[in-house]
Amino acid sequence: MTYPAATGDFRPDPAAQPAYAEERSAVIDLEAIRHNVRHLAAVASPAQVMAVVKADAYGHGAVPVARAALSAGANWLGTAHISEALALRAAGIEAPLLAWLHTPESNFAAAVAAGVDIGCSGWELERIVAAAREQERPARVHLKVDTGLGRNGATLEAWDGLVGEAMEYQDQGLLRVVGIFSHLAVADEPERPETDEQLAAFREALAIARDAGVDPEVRHLANTPGTLSRPDTHFDLVRVGLGLYGLSPFEGQRSEELGLRPAMTVRTVVSHCKDVPAGQGVSYGLNYRTGGASTLGLIPLGYADGVPRIATGGPVRVDGVNYPVVGRIAMDQMVIDLGPLNVSAGGTSVLGAEAVLFGNGDDGGPTAEDWARAAGTNNYEIVTRISPRVPRRYINEEPARDGSRP
Repeated sequence: MTYPAATGDFRPDPAAQPAYAEERSAVIDLEAIRHNVRHLAAVASPAQVMAVVKADAYGHGAVPVARAALSAGANWLGTAHISEALALRAAGIEAPLLAWLHTPESNFAAAVAAGVDIGCSGWELERIVAAAREQERPARVHLKVDTGLGRNGATLEAWDGLVGEAMEYQDQGLLRVVGIFSHLAVADEPERPETDEQLAAFREALAIARDAGVDPEVRHLANTPGTLSRPDTHFDLVRVGLGLYGLSPFEGQRSEELGLRPAMTVRTVVSHCKDVPAGQGVSYGLNYRTGGASTLGLIPLGYADGVPRIATGGPVRVDGVNYPVVGRIAMDQMVIDLGPLNVSAGGTSVLGAEAVLFGNGDDGGPTAEDWARAAGTNNYEIVTRISPRVPRRYINEEPARDGSRP
């Protein structure tokens, strides 16, 4: 049987066009950010909330997210790098702000000058003090103890020495020990005993610091999963990252079950639609072939846009239906098999129709978790890797006046 080739000029249905004109975009709902902050603040109360906006706010845009979070009740902001913190200061954001991941090349002097709090694991202390002398103002320091994660932070063996040295510099007026903190390793797996062990180690570190005369403004240990599942880890401040963006840190629990709203929707429009015969190979390697006469849709996003190359099978929603990606994901594009729309015989083409990779999951739409499963990774990676080639578009930039959901 000979299958007819697609012919003619298939124009998109104007009614299928999205309300905004970008070819591709990551749409960020700032009201979702505000909702998540309010919810997490209620869960953590009376502890304060630090909104973690490192990595360009997990790909959502650091400045607009920071402003939305602060407007909803976040008390602090957190970044990994001093350079990220300085960008927030340059945007006019004056809230308390902590940066905690440094190298010998980090600009400690600029951090001190900008009033950025500096995380200190030990080796940084002399450089922080030198920056304070240069700037002729005391540095604000949060001492970090490694309670079991094995990344930065002073070991318990080195902790007493670090605390003593920091207090000597505080007595000289060169710094103020503002905070003491650590980070949880397995709080996203609440049944594991290591969180109890880390909590005990943190309490021991706090006792050592208290005996040395440290009177910190904030003690902080909990991340998003700790905030949601372990009130005994809240102390004075919780650091929320993933939850700020409305994503669940727990396997098997959806965002809505935790009272969270995903803030990012990644969408584009179908860039090509054509009928093909049975056995048509798709994409590099021809690892997929159509099982029968079918219609292929081309989605103009690929791994250069942050879509994991390995995530074949990830869902794309077109006209209310979730279609899996077939064949290899390429640098700029990927393909979905739409089934036999029979466009060449007058069936409706989806050329130009909106194609959603993931969003808030309403009405059965795909989520970041769906793509994480397809890629064998977590939802953190899915949102943070969406590249700058995908423009960010912000909605609900101003809060609803009556506080309701827009």
